[in-house]
Amino acid sequence: MLYKFKSRATADVIMLEANARQLLKIVGKGEEPHGIITAAQIPAAIEALQAAVAAEEEAARERGQTADAEEAGQDNAPARDPVSLRQRATPFIDMLRRSAAEGHDVVW
Repeated sequence: MLYKFKSRATADVIMLEANARQLLKIVGKGEEPHGIITAAQIPAAIEALQAAVAAEEEAARERGQTADAEEAGQDNAPARDPVSLRQRATPFIDMLRRSAAEGHDVVW
């Protein structure tokens, strides 16, 4: 299933269900297939997403330092980097910022 986020301020943002649910959980919304983030709720949603992105990046840095120490001297090919939360959340955060600037809600 796909989630389609809509706002009068921007083009639609379409995400796979698992990714959309992750972002909705971060901003404190349920996993319902339909909902709304009001213009008044947008600043808190942006802050929550940015905090989650920062936490994930910090955890990745700590894992990287640990992994580097453990793999010192090994000639293994590096694992493929997964898509980060920052990459998944950036279009949604942009939508939220533009919607807040124009005073529009975001629905899905």
